[in-house]
Amino acid sequence: MLNADPGLEVVGEAATGREAIEQALRLQPDVITMDIEMPELDGISAVREIMRQRPTPILMFSSLTHEGAQATLDALEAGAVDFMPKRFADISADASQVQRQLQSRVREIGRRRSLARPIPAAASVAARPATAAAAPAAAPAPRPQAAVRAGRYELVVIGTSTGGPVALQRVLTQLPASYPLPLLLIQHMPASFTAAFAERLNQLCAIEVKEAADGDVLLPGRALLAPGGKQIALKGSGRQLAVRIVEPAPDHLYKPSVDIAFTEAARYCPGKVLGVVLTGMGSDGCEGARLLKQTGSTVWSQDEATSVIYGMPAAVAKAGLSDLVLPLDAVGAELARLH
Repeated sequence: MLNADPGLEVVGEAATGREAIEQALRLQPDVITMDIEMPELDGISAVREIMRQRPTPILMFSSLTHEGAQATLDALEAGAVDFMPKRFADISADASQVQRQLQSRVREIGRRRSLARPIPAAASVAARPATAAAAPAAAPAPRPQAAVRAGRYELVVIGTSTGGPVALQRVLTQLPASYPLPLLLIQHMPASFTAAFAERLNQLCAIEVKEAADGDVLLPGRALLAPGGKQIALKGSGRQLAVRIVEPAPDHLYKPSVDIAFTEAARYCPGKVLGVVLTGMGSDGCEGARLLKQTGSTVWSQDEATSVIYGMPAAVAKAGLSDLVLPLDAVGAELARLH
């Protein structure tokens, strides 16, 4: 499948985790694909060692089970960039579609080789207005105080895809238990993964994090993660809002969708939403961000330097919809200032 793309070449294969490390050092590939379950040395340990010796973008293959989800999250924390189902039938029954998705994913993460390294500390990269995203600023721009004024917002909605699990962890662990706002989290992720991901975030964060269930109330200091394979909507009025979990329409590409979540937030909290678009492939969130802006709400996006895939945040910034373009660690710091 990979060699069928004229822009890709498979330069080697490894049968064990230890061989994968040796091949990575000898062949110095641009991208590595790796199974989590490997003989001699498991994929997670191999990822950790490759990232220590020669950081390389790694795409993991995992089983769509709760145990597979836990192992995949471990691999992402160890430094892997992204993951795909090991059983290609879980992606699509159409082999050509599977091939296109695999090729596209490998090409995209191959372009971001610089991200297979520690992300720069937030202190070394200043927050900047979205208009400065295309060119480096001569000096840090003044921080727009209105963008973080306490009492301005009623809801924070964060959308992300590729690179999102680690990015969300980096952001949410900076928030105190007494955080004054409810949060909705939209992460492109299989249905079998979101419960395990919410459990992990809840263990690591001071705020409460749970997979959203129908009827869950939006509460200060609680983050609700949209369940995979579903769409998240809202119901209620004013500050008495709860989530609705709905089945996606046949034409919905993303399940859950950042666009749909932003649209719901714009409808139920006009002018009172802080929408944040983090790393991810594609442009999900751009049209929803447009609706947020039309109702007077605020939108932030992650910068290119710290994005694993600068797709979703780029779409928002290039459309002129982002009030602030921020490095990853600055996102959590700025959100925490609302405390």
